[in-house]
Amino acid sequence: MRISPDAVVLWQWGFAQLNLTILFTWLVMALLLLFAFIATRRLRSDEHLDHWQNLLEAIVEGMLTQIREITQAEPEPFLPFLGSLFLFIVVANVLSVVPGFEPPTGSLSTTAALAACVFVAVPGYGIARIGLTDYLRNYIRPSPLMLPFTVIGELSRILALAMRLFGNVMSGTMIAAVLLAVTPLLFPVVMQLLGLLTGVVQAYIFAVLAAVYIGAGFEIQDRSGRPETTT
Repeated sequence: MRISPDAVVLWQWGFAQLNLTILFTWLVMALLLLFAFIATRRLRSDEHLDHWQNLLEAIVEGMLTQIREITQAEPEPFLPFLGSLFLFIVVANVLSVVPGFEPPTGSLSTTAALAACVFVAVPGYGIARIGLTDYLRNYIRPSPLMLPFTVIGELSRILALAMRLFGNVMSGTMIAAVLLAVTPLLFPVVMQLLGLLTGVVQAYIFAVLAAVYIGAGFEIQDRSGRPETTT
């Protein structure tokens, strides 16, 4: 039994290779691009909206509301990043019910890459809002002795973010495969339904934690005595 779709190499030339993780990642990206194209090709501002635009606006509005509640800031600057994270993970997880599809989120390389994006985005948003000097000062507050602990804390939470998503998706896929081999009728159907719910929940948790990490930098600045920067 494969633990990760990385193990299946479809093509290789020297150090470059194409495995199932990359292939299914491209597939998810293509589906998202297709949905974006269909939903935005005939945008209207009146009451006569098609179903695709209604769905897109409902998704965007829901994400804006969640980001606003979590970060206590205007959500528009964070929507492209956090929204892309959520949509990619939820589509990848939901497609796991399709026979033959192995979610790229079941690969540690994918979840580590997503977590690395969060790792870069957190200081990126913080520096953009409060400046490089003020942001770096947070690493030595209230004492320079806190610097190594702060750095370790940043790295550990990103590692936990990657491992949590990988572990949940991978374990769910393996359990479904075992049940399919042992009891090929009832339990696999139940597990697939449970997998759909779990996949959506995991995508939501990943996006929420990313938003929390981004918003945490602004809270630190507020406690340091600067005026609030969340508006």
